[in-house]
Amino acid sequence: MFITAPPSTIQPPLDLFAAIQDLKRDLNAVILAHYYQEPDIQDIADYIGDSLGLSQQAASTEAEVIVFAGVHFMAETAKILNPQKQVLLPDLAAGCSLADSCPPAEFAAFKAEHPGHIVISYINCSAEIKALSDIICTSSNAVKLVQQIPPQQPIIFAPDRNLGRYVMEQTGRDLVLWQGSCMVHETFSERKLVGLKTLHPEAEILAHPECETAVLRHADFIGSTTALLNYSGRSDRQTFIVATEPGIIHQMQKQMPDRTFIPAPPLNNCPCNECPHMRLNTLEKLYWAMKNRAPEITLPEPTRLAALQPIQRMLAMSH
Repeated sequence: MFITAPPSTIQPPLDLFAAIQDLKRDLNAVILAHYYQEPDIQDIADYIGDSLGLSQQAASTEAEVIVFAGVHFMAETAKILNPQKQVLLPDLAAGCSLADSCPPAEFAAFKAEHPGHIVISYINCSAEIKALSDIICTSSNAVKLVQQIPPQQPIIFAPDRNLGRYVMEQTGRDLVLWQGSCMVHETFSERKLVGLKTLHPEAEILAHPECETAVLRHADFIGSTTALLNYSGRSDRQTFIVATEPGIIHQMQKQMPDRTFIPAPPLNNCPCNECPHMRLNTLEKLYWAMKNRAPEITLPEPTRLAALQPIQRMLAMSH
């Protein structure tokens, strides 16, 4: 059962940063935030990272309460790894279009149609899909994990077809792909990207492998969110066009204030391509979640145990 946030008529403290720090101490809590969160949440988080880094932090934390500023599947992963700890998500509606594109019943039927295949699933999926998988991967380690599988072993890769295609290109492996996709990474406009590059010919294009092939072929560097951040730090260029959710630009700008980072434009008329699910979390919701210790993520124990094994395999294979 989920407890909803208090009525909006109750005002939060004026200094939310101080109030959250007090609650963090009182609860023995840790705040984990994805790079795609709003800047205020990134600034107050104890750890900011991509899916792999956040999973590793969730697996190793000694905090009693994990406050996960991200989307639902990320908080579920923290709960899978920490059954005895309380896991809070500021807004339960913070879902994921990619996770939603892979319904468990349909995927179970798809898996049954391919006997003898092992299932490698991108971490951007529900606990139920993880429970149907053999190995979980992230965009940071997907290529590395597939390379560790014997070449004669057939593989189903789910749920992101674009990441799957990228892994196929990098490894030379023939993967059976589930046809899921991310609403953010699939809506970048190749035409607008080329136009932006024409305006900034000196810029390097950085792209996440969840982007479509048409966008990736223009990229100077392709990698996970953390890899894009690290690459921009070691490149000798001053200007970058960033084809992923623009929340990462906050960290890029903090670490490299003398450089210019331009969000790649989507197909619509917006100047950048924010994830509406990631942006549901706010500093106020983060405060209320800690104050009320709700909404809390819970999972049936059989599902949690089944989902734990492929995550543990990923962590072991990622060293």
